[in-house]
Amino acid sequence: MDALRSDIVLWLEKNEIRSVRLLKKLVEQRSVQGNEAPAQAIILEKCRQLGLQIDLWEPNGKLLRTHPDFYSTRTHFKESPNIAAVLKGKEGGRSLILNGHIDVVPEGDLAQWKHEPYLADSKDGKIYGRGTSDMKGGTVALLMAMEALIQNGVELTGDVIFQSVIDEESGGAGTLDSILRGYKADGALIPEPTSMKIFPKQQGSMWFRIKVKGKSAHGGTRYEGISAIEKAMLVVEHVRELETVRNKRITDPLYSNIPIPVPINIGEIKGGTWPSSVPDAVVLSGRCGIAPNETAAEVQKEFQDWLKRLSAKDSWFTENPAELEWYGARWLPNELPKDHCLLETLANSYKTITGKEPVLEASPWGTDGGMLANAGHIPTVVFGPGVTETAHFPDEYISVSAITESAKIIALFIMDWCGVLQKEGDHDEQQKSHFN
Repeated sequence: MDALRSDIVLWLEKNEIRSVRLLKKLVEQRSVQGNEAPAQAIILEKCRQLGLQIDLWEPNGKLLRTHPDFYSTRTHFKESPNIAAVLKGKEGGRSLILNGHIDVVPEGDLAQWKHEPYLADSKDGKIYGRGTSDMKGGTVALLMAMEALIQNGVELTGDVIFQSVIDEESGGAGTLDSILRGYKADGALIPEPTSMKIFPKQQGSMWFRIKVKGKSAHGGTRYEGISAIEKAMLVVEHVRELETVRNKRITDPLYSNIPIPVPINIGEIKGGTWPSSVPDAVVLSGRCGIAPNETAAEVQKEFQDWLKRLSAKDSWFTENPAELEWYGARWLPNELPKDHCLLETLANSYKTITGKEPVLEASPWGTDGGMLANAGHIPTVVFGPGVTETAHFPDEYISVSAITESAKIIALFIMDWCGVLQKEGDHDEQQKSHFN
């Protein structure tokens, strides 16, 4: 490691407390959907302090809502701003997007939390709270990496485009609108909670509803009716069989540590109107994974064809087929080739800092990487300091040391990807310095 890189690493170590302060400020803001503005104000002020070229806007307009990749559970984005902040390069080198989302999922049942979700408690080198891992800790790592470069006088040849976007948790409308606004680059990194592993692949997912029909009757003579709840139990088991079939096809070693690479999860059941009545309708709502090598349309067709097989198990479904609907949020899959220079550059930066080979895995969930790769045609990799297992869980936390280590890796990654303008005296003339 040369002197400049050593100085950057040392600066990040000495300024770790600043990372903690920034993260605590962000976690204290309950930035669930529709309430992102206070947390974005903190991001905005940090970008202003760094002297970045700032763009602040609310996603809107016909172009967004008519785009084929637009899916969201929201009806509007008023007072939910996106931020893009650019550190300009000097000589037209390779550009890089650093994309983080500011929205968090709700905290859920407070009784399951030992730590208050929005107090940002510190204990044993960890910070607890909603959004620490998913993914405000990763966003802090991005900002601290950029600040380390700026404070040490690093002049890049390519642009760095930092983004703090909304709506990732509902399908990526914030990132899609950033693409439509013109923000594209030669590569992108998203610091989702990977537990410091590198995710070159990720599953996509989409929400579905299945309406199961029954025949109403009095509960005292339930034998005269057809229970939609009982028929729904058959549908649930049938869908579970589809999940098994789909996952047996996946042999990619990047999924070897993931028990179910592309799950089909039924997360909501609604049905019945009265305890003494046989229910005549049940609606099952859930999430279906999309493998990196699949399209949403292919998965939808397979799912629909599979449900048609129900009639072979129960003749009721011949005249009363289960009705499938796709709705709500959707995340696109992503697959970065294993020999892509973006992945190689990040892996080399990881080895420089840690002295170890990085662990490569496939992501167990969707991210905005699918949107960047598919809608923006931007090669994208996912890597961050958060704890994969605590995302969306009670007592979500992140290790302070992981934030610092990831910031070191990202800082060197930025330098090696975008290139560094050599200072006068380093060479006979200024030239670009790339790792590859």
